[in-house]
Amino acid sequence: MASTPAPLTGDSSIAAWIDHPVGGPVIRELLAQSGQTTDVFRPVRKLALKRLIKLSKGQFTQQIIDGMVAQVAAGGVQTTDAATPPATGNTEDGPVPIERPEWVERLDAGRFAGKTVIVTGAGSGIGRATASRVAREGGRVIAVDISAERLDEFVADHDGAQIVTVTADITDDAGIAAIVEAAGARIDALANIAGIMDDMTPVGDVSDAVWKRVFAINVDGTMKLMRAVIPFMLEQAYGSIVNTASEAALRGSAAGAAYTASKHAVAGLTKSSAFMYGPSGIRVNAVAPGPTITNIEATFASPLGAQRVRQAMAVLPDAVEADALAASITFLLSDDGVNVNGVILPSDGGWSVA
Repeated sequence: MASTPAPLTGDSSIAAWIDHPVGGPVIRELLAQSGQTTDVFRPVRKLALKRLIKLSKGQFTQQIIDGMVAQVAAGGVQTTDAATPPATGNTEDGPVPIERPEWVERLDAGRFAGKTVIVTGAGSGIGRATASRVAREGGRVIAVDISAERLDEFVADHDGAQIVTVTADITDDAGIAAIVEAAGARIDALANIAGIMDDMTPVGDVSDAVWKRVFAINVDGTMKLMRAVIPFMLEQAYGSIVNTASEAALRGSAAGAAYTASKHAVAGLTKSSAFMYGPSGIRVNAVAPGPTITNIEATFASPLGAQRVRQAMAVLPDAVEADALAASITFLLSDDGVNVNGVILPSDGGWSVA
């Protein structure tokens, strides 16, 4: 005898809604009104339904979610249409799929105590999550972003933490100087996270403007800040640098020509620096994120690029929260990564082995 499925709320995962015998038809009917299917949610299936309010930029509102919850409570979609896709939840044909437990961040209090850590892109996404974790684990964070407003919001959310904000463009020499000045006499670690995506164009279509901008931020900015902190780390015979590569640093199917080439360059910069400075006590590594929920959006300016990249994304694992990437980055930044140097660590849910 089938058991009664758990009630659905805005805190239930999108996967739970889709797989629910009553919630499934409700969410499918809503999507059908705009010509979409549940495939649109595949990268974010693990997230709570209410997260769509922010992620959809106004397409999903609190009122819509409240309405869906009320509709499920009232018995769901009333229809006799045999073509309606069946829910895959708890029926006599089989059990409800078991949801994997969510990963829960576990802080290591004091792991960065006494350490000064520069984090770029700290206003949002992976950068913010990394800066937050370092601050909550006792570190002094030099939080860098091009948006003063985002930095102010970050500080407001971390009352009492040791955070120095720097509004700066990492491609600008004056911005690099301001970051180093804010850090002071000792710089223990650097997380180069600021970056941008390209427009998915192959090399035959890429514009000079896109190529130059992507390389300026992803490669030049990364190099400039590394170059600026290395003298401090050499003097103290200690330091850890973590760059942000990407799955695009490991494969050719994750983005356009500019972004892919830029992340391959970051991987090369990481390995060269690890080789050169390892004997001096400086570790240089990179994390290659897979699908992550950030504010970096991909656009498709080329039909060929769109077709090829979307085809490759058929094996894409579920997107994760930025906190999951911060866990990988802070491991390498911290002394826990003492014996790790020169690696490109795929933090991608297994995408790189698909």
